[in-house]
Amino acid sequence: MADELNTNADHAAGRRPQVPGVLREDRPQPFNKEAERAVLASMIGNPSFCIDFVIEKFGSEKGADKKDKKTETLVPFNPFYAPEHRTIYDALLEMHKDDKSGIDLISLCHYLNKKKKLDAIGGQMALMEIQNSIASDANLESWCEIVLGNAILRSMINTCSELLTKCYDQQQDPTMLLDEIEKEIFKVRFRHTKQNIQLFPDLLKLTFKELLEIINKQKDTGIMTGYDSLDRLTGGLKPAEMFVLAARPSIGKTALALNILRNIVLKNGGGRPVAFFSLEMSSEQIARRLICMESEVSESSFSDGSFKPQDIAKLTKALNVLSQAKVFIDPTPGLTIPELRAKARRLKQEHNIELVMIDYLQLMKLGGVAESRQIEVSGISSGLKALAKELNIPVLVLAQLNREVEKGSPKSSKPKLSHLRESGSIEQDADIVTFIHRDRDDAKNESAALKNGVETELIVEKNRNGRTGYATVRFYPHIMQFREQAHRFDEEDRPAPES
Repeated sequence: MADELNTNADHAAGRRPQVPGVLREDRPQPFNKEAERAVLASMIGNPSFCIDFVIEKFGSEKGADKKDKKTETLVPFNPFYAPEHRTIYDALLEMHKDDKSGIDLISLCHYLNKKKKLDAIGGQMALMEIQNSIASDANLESWCEIVLGNAILRSMINTCSELLTKCYDQQQDPTMLLDEIEKEIFKVRFRHTKQNIQLFPDLLKLTFKELLEIINKQKDTGIMTGYDSLDRLTGGLKPAEMFVLAARPSIGKTALALNILRNIVLKNGGGRPVAFFSLEMSSEQIARRLICMESEVSESSFSDGSFKPQDIAKLTKALNVLSQAKVFIDPTPGLTIPELRAKARRLKQEHNIELVMIDYLQLMKLGGVAESRQIEVSGISSGLKALAKELNIPVLVLAQLNREVEKGSPKSSKPKLSHLRESGSIEQDADIVTFIHRDRDDAKNESAALKNGVETELIVEKNRNGRTGYATVRFYPHIMQFREQAHRFDEEDRPAPES
């Protein structure tokens, strides 16, 4: 109780609270001496297998190149805590790298003595004690996990200590600092991920196998949108790519995005988990639109009196189908890049989302202060591309076009990359840019639109890793559905008469 009162008094007085036993300089950090000795003993006793196994288990980290301190390169990670253990581990790696002679206790002693480090680790007797500390290396993997686990805990302690100091710095922008804290903790989590380095001949075999699977339709090049004419051009939504879907207001950006979402999450009865960030519509509006889209019941029927009793069965069926979908909807208005990163990282960790969709880019905020809106949009665009690469999943973002596209007749005024509103670096960062183009007046003819839909072009204007071109679909405004355009046969398609 006394400690609690003291802490509250510290807060009231504006002083930094003192937490007993936490972050004391004299407090030992997490480590297991026996596990560290056991790993080193395995490497000394059975170097031909154990050294390579341990290197693979511990992975690599970024370090300065010895020849050029400014150049970063991947170096083996040293997770040992005791200074003598770190010295022995580095020596074993150096000897293993040179591979001029076999490694044993005698050669290790000779190497350390030559480097004038033998006395620092306790001499030959200390090495003999380490070698004799285990009877077998059968439990090497579990020992490595103990050593690595403690190393990660120490990284967390050091990272959190530095971040805690920054939290007391009143000059720091809280929003930017929050993003930095999450980024640093996320970095600790994945710092020790093993690097899969492959020989080129092996990589060729793997790549050829994947190509054969794609040819035989056993594997997709990316996440298919459900529109074959579009997917043939783009190859689908590919990992680490930014896919921009742009149009003028009321052309159907959100409707097409929700159609793509529906196709992906309901594919084969159990699709992929998707995060949908809606800055324009509420989560309830998104849910209602998806139900109406799936049931093919017009949203307007609830207000204009055209709703029919038999439509209840359609809505119920749609509800049952959509209840299986793994969709995570976030309706935060004015979402910032740091907030988006934080939420997407968490969804990736907890639910392994495979796609992020954002409606729409120009409603986002960068976070912090920007000199101009163009610079802010540019920062947002590069932030979205960085998120796609960081999580290795596609990011589909809707974007607004400026008024220039509407100058001239509707038929001839097709959008171009320069029409991206506040474009900045959008066209530069995006891997694929697709425009939605149709004549607004066609949708006003309700009877024609109800029967045949409105012809709509999906213009793939930029495709970093594929073709550009046109895909034609039909838009049915009353149910907000986009459908593939059926091929119309004419006289030219008739087979020639037999002679």
